[in-house]
Amino acid sequence: MSDFARDLLYGEIENDLRASVRDVLGDKAPWTSVLAGTEKDDPYDAALWRAVAAGLGCAGLPVPEELGGAGATWRETAVVMEELGRFAAPVPFLTSAVVATAALMAAGERDLLARLATGEAIAVLAVPFSAAPGDETAVTVRADGGTLTGEVTSVADGMAADVLLVPAGGGLYAVDAAAARRTAVTSLDMTRRLADVAFSAAPARRVAEGTGAVRAALLTGAAMLASEQLGLAERCLDDTVAYVKTRYQFGRPVGSYQGLKHRLADLWTSVTQARAVARHAASCLAAHPAAGDEDAPIAVAVAQAHCSEVAVKAAEECVQMHGGIGFTWEHPAHLYLKRAKADAIALGTPDRHRTALAGLVNLPPA
Repeated sequence: MSDFARDLLYGEIENDLRASVRDVLGDKAPWTSVLAGTEKDDPYDAALWRAVAAGLGCAGLPVPEELGGAGATWRETAVVMEELGRFAAPVPFLTSAVVATAALMAAGERDLLARLATGEAIAVLAVPFSAAPGDETAVTVRADGGTLTGEVTSVADGMAADVLLVPAGGGLYAVDAAAARRTAVTSLDMTRRLADVAFSAAPARRVAEGTGAVRAALLTGAAMLASEQLGLAERCLDDTVAYVKTRYQFGRPVGSYQGLKHRLADLWTSVTQARAVARHAASCLAAHPAAGDEDAPIAVAVAQAHCSEVAVKAAEECVQMHGGIGFTWEHPAHLYLKRAKADAIALGTPDRHRTALAGLVNLPPA
């Protein structure tokens, strides 16, 4: 069996981890609770976060054991992301346990990393949620004598953060979130909320030089987001297939109509392909945790370009094939559609990743 084929398989530990996470989410995050949470002011589900981050130890999966982590890899983290995607879980796992953790691992920052690994603290990378790996975006915060001043818009889970990791002055700084002015932003996906963050001479501690830590964080985040999109797409497909088997019209199951069968078969094929590229991206990062192996940027670009569109398509089909009930507040399809749409522009759009892929494989511009 080739190395690529082995990348696509789930090991026994990964399957056990999936079962544990799914049990917890099934108990603590049914869609009715997720929907109720979107109508509250709380930036995330704190009880669910404690259960996943500390109770199951998922917050520190890729973190070395000597720092309180599990000493696992990004492959195991990807499995957790799949399950969180299935439930559209309102927890800051992507932003803290993935993006911020990857930044601190690349920076070699141990103390704060240990706090994240145990779930004691939540850290968020203060960049717009749309920022893609390798983007040379203008830094909007300036550093001056150990303080930061400036503003960053549309920071995912900005209201949930205890610590903000801020790119400024050619490095990465850690800032106590209480020292920043945070303003909640109305978000399409209310299970992962955005905030504008402003700093006015906020005390800051430099944790990394250069842009390497931020680049590693965004690359890792995009790879793990593909796994979330995979889990979301699988949930939409499973729910839709189950519904069309039991919904009758004109005396026969809706799913017996050939047109719907073909659409679902096409979607199943796309989801299977999404699983392959998402697993490969996670495996590339697991090979070299600090920044991925030499194939990681290519694998991540392929995964994001494909999985983003598959998740949106699966959510749209879920709404459509559920008929009238799929368009109502009394069905979870709208939660999946909003998460899929928000994820599709997070950490780079599909077009942005296709453009990056062309450059990585030396394709000439169109």
